Formats: sequence, C-alpha cells, structure tokens
Amino acid sequence: MHILSSHTEKTELQLLVRGLVYAPGDPHYDAEVAAFNLATRHTPDLVLSAVNADDVVAAVRWAAARGMSISVQSTGHGAANAITDGLLISTRLMLELFIDPDERTARVGAGVRWRDVLRAAAPYGLMGLHGSSTDVGVVGYTLGGGLPLLGRKYGFASDHVLAFDVVTPDGVLRRVDAASDPRLFALLRGGKGNFGIVTAMEFSLFPAGELFAGGIFYDGGHSRDVLAGFREWIRHLPAEASASLAFLRLPDMEEVPAFLRGKFVMHLRFAWQGDAAEGAQILAPMREVAPVLLDGAGPLPYARVDEIHADPERPVPVREGGMLLRDLDAGLEDALLRLAGPGSTAPLLLAEIRLMGGALARPLNAEVAGFDYVGGRDAALSFFAVGIMVPQLAHLVPAAIQEAREVLEPFGTGGTAVNLHGHLTSPELASRAWPEAARERLSKAKAELDPKNLFRHGHAIQPAAGQLRTFVA
Repeated sequence: MHILSSHTEKTELQLLVRGLVYAPGDPHYDAEVAAFNLATRHTPDLVLSAVNADDVVAAVRWAAARGMSISVQSTGHGAANAITDGLLISTRLMLELFIDPDERTARVGAGVRWRDVLRAAAPYGLMGLHGSSTDVGVVGYTLGGGLPLLGRKYGFASDHVLAFDVVTPDGVLRRVDAASDPRLFALLRGGKGNFGIVTAMEFSLFPAGELFAGGIFYDGGHSRDVLAGFREWIRHLPAEASASLAFLRLPDMEEVPAFLRGKFVMHLRFAWQGDAAEGAQILAPMREVAPVLLDGAGPLPYARVDEIHADPERPVPVREGGMLLRDLDAGLEDALLRLAGPGSTAPLLLAEIRLMGGALARPLNAEVAGFDYVGGRDAALSFFAVGIMVPQLAHLVPAAIQEAREVLEPFGTGGTAVNLHGHLTSPELASRAWPEAARERLSKAKAELDPKNLFRHGHAIQPAAGQLRTFVA
C-alpha cells in the first residue's frame, strides 16, 4: 500500500493536470469519490477529476512511478467493493459525444451515460445497446461485456465496439481496434478495467424503430402461477424478444407508487422491437397467467425506455449478487420460490431472472474479433439479487445473497456476468466472472501488460504467477 507522506504529492500531481486533485479532508473529496451505490464508500489516497485524456496519461505515469495503485470511476453504479488506497481517477467530466448518422456510429468520452447517447441519437432514429437503466456509464458497462435490454436481438454491447482510446499501464494513450491491436482490443471487450483506462470509445448504433415494451405487475401471492407461466412462455418466445421476471418486496416509501408500497409483487419486464400488434400477441399468454395489478406494456416511445425495468433513479445503498443459470426447469422454479416466494423471509428487495440466449448466445467470429472474454453466452438465464443496506437490514443482506448463491448453485453454469456479479468476497468467487480458458489468458496478459499490477481494484484479474490480492468484504 502506498502511503502519502503529506500533501506534497497532491501538489505534484496537480501541477501535471488540468483537472482538480483532492485528498481526504478536502471540501470536495467526498463528492468526487461518491458512488451511485451508497453502501460503497471509497477512501483513496487521492482522487483526480480528469477533464481529458492528457490528464489520464499524466496521472497514470505519475502513479506508476510511485508504485501507487490506480482505479477509475465514472458513475459508480458498479461500485461493489470499496477502494481504500491509491489514486482514483474520476472520468465523469469527460463528456465527448459525437454521432455519425451516416455510418450509424457513436464516439463517447469515458464520462458519458447511456441516456446522453440516446438523446443525441434520437433525432436520427438511432439507439445504442444500453442495459436496463440508461443512467449507467457507457464505457464501464461495455468493458464488462454489456448486457443490453435488447440483447437477445443484437448480442452483447461489446460485440459492436469499433475502437477504444485507452491509456495503458505504461502511461501511453493508444487507439486500439481489431486491425491495429487485435489482442488488446479483445481483452478490453470483456476484461473490465484490468488493462488501462478507456478515455473514449466508438461503437455501432442501430435503428430505434417501434418499441412494444413495459412491465406487468402481479400480486406476489400468485408467484407460483406466474413463474410456471413464465417457464412455459419463454419456451416459445421469439429469439428477438427480451424478458425478465422479478420477485419484488417494495418498501413503504413515497418514492414507490402507492399501490405497490409495502407489497410483495412479481414484475414481468418485456421488450419487443417491431410491430406493436405482433408484440401484443407475443405477450398475450403472460397477461393470462394470473390476476394483474398493473399492465404497463404497450407501444413505448424510446425516450421512456427506463420505465420497463423502473430501476432506481437516485443513489441507493445496496448489496448485490448474481450468477448465470443453465435453464429454467421445475427444480429451479421450486428453488426460486423457496428463496424469494411468498413464504420467504430473506431481506431481498429484488430477486430477478433475466432471459439470455438469442443473439447473446451467438459466438464471436474469432478471426475478426479475436478471443472472446465475455461470459454468459452459454447461459439460459441471469440471476441477480439486491438487498437494501439500511441499518435494520444491513447485517442480514450479505448472508441472504450468499444463501441465494448456494441454493441456486446446482442450477448454475459456474459463471457470472462481470457487471452483475456484485460484491467480491473472495478471489475464488471473483474468478467466476470468466470461463477458465478466458481467465488463464487474461491472467497471462495482465502479467505482461500490467507487470506492477497497478490496476488491482474492482474486478481485478490476478497476474500469472502473482499473489492473490486481499479482498475487502
């Protein structure tokens, strides 16, 4: 661990960059390190609010020369583990955004969120492959593969990246694409933040088209019927249709719609890009499986796409955990009901199964894209659980998420999706984010490209022949 001797080092770094540098105790330090997940409190030795790629280059070189660890954050949606030392580089002010409507591409800086892309692309009838919330940062999401809302139609977001601007651990800014550096290009598309800091990214856009989508709420007392109906429905679901189903135990708070406050409900989320009548016909069976509290599915302007999952819009304190599942059979159905059904006392706000398959299962063309580092192509479902870390529940939530993993382990693929992995409690658990072959290649590349293991925070890969890092639970 690098220990700052005084504010001298803060001053040294400040003289090298245009952005502002903060140390613990400075007036704006807490705001600059704050994550969307309020349960994670970062306490790095220094934080730099970078304004451009030159800032990142200077900061990486400066930290590397001192053996100081380096981490990066844009929005902090994926801040599962606290950063307790080193230099944190905040990219939230790096807001470059350019849409090329003729080529159907976008170029974004490291601080851009998906909603910014959608607003800029909308006048041209285009959209990008965002996830369930458009408040999430584009770059961090994509480096973890990126599981799109319409992923069953288009595949993972990282499948459609065209180029990266990345500052590697040696402090060099590189433009990386499939032609110039196919190995690093592949490593970045799924290897998360292990190989540098991406300062800008270019990727393909797609026609926004018609969207038939939304959510259906059922009383949780009917969860067995809803889950059984969902299992039968997805057997015949077109590959282009996306769906997920969540067990929700909602708090009695003003932020929650009145009819849902303090209730246990099932929430079906559905998205279909295409003819509305066809979308309604596809969804029809799920409108009959149980009495409906609220049917919010129908033609939806793309600007309102966040209404489908209705993820939190404001920062919240949560602990999360996820895994990938092989298939939804009767055994898994019973396990989910024991875990989160009407009789469950688990302190989980949400327990969700999200349908994979379709284009998400499509293998990459290795000759064009290089080795594939995205986990989840072999999964039928993604499971994700969330607990609110309020004082009365905080001591119970981690155990509940661990129990969920244990209960569902017999139905799992053995892997996790990096972005939906959740809190890292051990190196063994963290390693599940990549299949063994990918993990071995990542480890060797890490030892070669980051020999000092500077980028060792967050979802870090262990360098080959390196020592296991200590996890902060």
